[in-house]
Amino acid sequence: MVIETDLRRHRCCFTGHRPEKLTDTERAIKSALKKEIELAIKEGYTIFLTGMARGTDLWAAEIVLELRKKNKELKLICAVPYEGFAQQWSEDWQKLYLHILTEADLMKVIGQHYHPGVFQIRNEWMVNRSSKVIAVFNGQAGGTQNTINYAIEHKITVSIISG
Repeated sequence: MVIETDLRRHRCCFTGHRPEKLTDTERAIKSALKKEIELAIKEGYTIFLTGMARGTDLWAAEIVLELRKKNKELKLICAVPYEGFAQQWSEDWQKLYLHILTEADLMKVIGQHYHPGVFQIRNEWMVNRSSKVIAVFNGQAGGTQNTINYAIEHKITVSIISG
């Protein structure tokens, strides 16, 4: 029988800022994310969880899907905070979002609608199912810092990319 702690050992989730909060370029962030994801794969991680937000989450998901073409063991789980989450985004971001959902191995919708705590609930849901967090963090207070702190409190490994 497989138990949750065994499954967690192979799961890694992402947290990070939206593009407008990042201090580094998209290209630099994506390059650093790819290196961290490849390192995680070498460490035995095969299941990746993304919160599906613009920026870090979607870029990380893109990279996992790209790497999955060469490594069929890789899986992507999309943790959507609530139904209709991406409706107000630009057309380009919505296209990327829908492409990732279409290619994902599993989608979990965390809440039925927006409410002030829905993003933290989504982040905790991902951390609670992972043994590693890859974070893109610029030092600012907010959801990314809250997720990093939550992971540390729960003794989850955190790799931080300066962003």
